[in-house]
Amino acid sequence: MGYTMVAPAVLGAVAFVVAPLVAVVWYSLHEWNVLASTFTFTGGDNYARMLEDPGLRDSLVASLWFSVGLVVLNVTLALGLAVLLNQRLPGTTTFRTFFFSPVVVSLVAWTIVWSFLLQADGGINGFLSTVGIDGPNWLRGETTAMLSVIVVQVFKNVGLNMILFLAALQGVPEEIQEAARIDGAGAWRRFRSITLPLISPTLLLVSILTIVGSLEVFAQIAVLTGGGPGTSTTVLVYYLYQQAFRFNDFGYASAVSVLLFVIVLVLTLVQWQTRKRWVFHEV
Repeated sequence: MGYTMVAPAVLGAVAFVVAPLVAVVWYSLHEWNVLASTFTFTGGDNYARMLEDPGLRDSLVASLWFSVGLVVLNVTLALGLAVLLNQRLPGTTTFRTFFFSPVVVSLVAWTIVWSFLLQADGGINGFLSTVGIDGPNWLRGETTAMLSVIVVQVFKNVGLNMILFLAALQGVPEEIQEAARIDGAGAWRRFRSITLPLISPTLLLVSILTIVGSLEVFAQIAVLTGGGPGTSTTVLVYYLYQQAFRFNDFGYASAVSVLLFVIVLVLTLVQWQTRKRWVFHEV
């Protein structure tokens, strides 16, 4: 009976996780061009090609900048909003709904709206012009394009992390806070010495989800910038897409996807192993 109950989940994992992973590793060992109908075994040539590919290096740098910017802004803003909305203030329920609502909005629809707002004659620059500021074409400058994509993604998902932090904050015992307050601990000291350690398991979860999500971004890049200007916003997933569906080099694209899998796996394992040093109750 036990095997019968877990069989659907196991079969689903094998069919949609394990089998595709094995297949993509197998494809990465071949030169596969669907237009030319060629499928030739090349061994590790695709992986050797990655070491000399300047486009791949540019995409790794772009992914690094995007991930760092997204993780820092998202986690910091989400935690700050959660602390603020955890107070007994009028209107907190309305603000919680306001910040969480973008999470349930269609990603493509959200990105398309922002693409209009960020044009040279879009809503953002229209607002800035009312205060005497001549805004740039946000999606056509190398620095502003990456910043714009990061901000759009932060506003899209910060509500989810905010709710996770808010749930963790509401689980912090009030008697501990009161005891520290009586002992003379200020607000910052209570937050640093009591609140942060007690919500550290949620902080670990949020950091893992945000980092993995930042490495898998695609729709925002495709809709907002198309990887440009130049290759300034060509992150790793978008570069993988270009190799597979623009240049029809599925073998090399498979090798890049294996690299992405390894990066995500290593970063997740590093965070999981270091949790014992800073996550409360981990030994």
